[in-house]
Amino acid sequence: MLRVGLIGCGAIGSVVARELSNGAVEGAELTAVFDLVADHPLQIDNLDSLLSRSDAVVEAAGHGALHEHGVAVRESGTDLLVVSIGALADDDLEARLRQAEGGRLYLCTGAIGGFDILRAAMLFGPLEEVAITSTKPAVALSRPWMEQAVQDALAGGSEPVRVFDGPAREACALFPESANVTATLSLATVGFDRVRVQMVGDPEVTRVRHVVTASGVAGTYKLSFENAASPDNPRTSAVTAYSVLRAIGDICRPPVSFL
Repeated sequence: MLRVGLIGCGAIGSVVARELSNGAVEGAELTAVFDLVADHPLQIDNLDSLLSRSDAVVEAAGHGALHEHGVAVRESGTDLLVVSIGALADDDLEARLRQAEGGRLYLCTGAIGGFDILRAAMLFGPLEEVAITSTKPAVALSRPWMEQAVQDALAGGSEPVRVFDGPAREACALFPESANVTATLSLATVGFDRVRVQMVGDPEVTRVRHVVTASGVAGTYKLSFENAASPDNPRTSAVTAYSVLRAIGDICRPPVSFL
């Protein structure tokens, strides 16, 4: 059995913990939960205890947790599955995680896909443009740093509000809880400084919508995803936790059918 430890037991981690405990992933078992707030039967309060109980660790606690613990997990010889991909917009952190020797590094694809065709297109020739528009329930995108008029429009308006239009690196810094798909797309294609991001808050939507467009010498691509929002956190898609479970299953049984 693959012993799985979990950093973070919030909207994503709690679902992963529950499903692993219920036997959702054959060949994997939950053995420890490192979270200082959550109340879980397998809860521990320090990284060393987590590592001693784990063959693979899932990071599901946000950018700060990855900065604090990610390198140490790999250097201990334990595999690391990263959920907070947006943290890798920090070039120094990405380099340290990639260069760490020990356990393997996995990046969870989260709430979108299609990276296989985009990577194949890049082998054919350069991708000239890559963009993603993420539309979420309006209240999920409100941030204290926004102008008051924008916050008011998100809180009580009736029309969609575009709150960001710029490079992925900046989007990951401004929307750390909402831009992980942006970061994954950037790492899989042309990088954080070339992927263009638009973030839209819409009072009429109840689902999280992502539309990816890309063009290059190989062709033109448009990928659309519409996911139910997490009932515990409307800033993330409910399917993200199940993407983590799928990734754990792949670690247990490397897939050969969809290469």
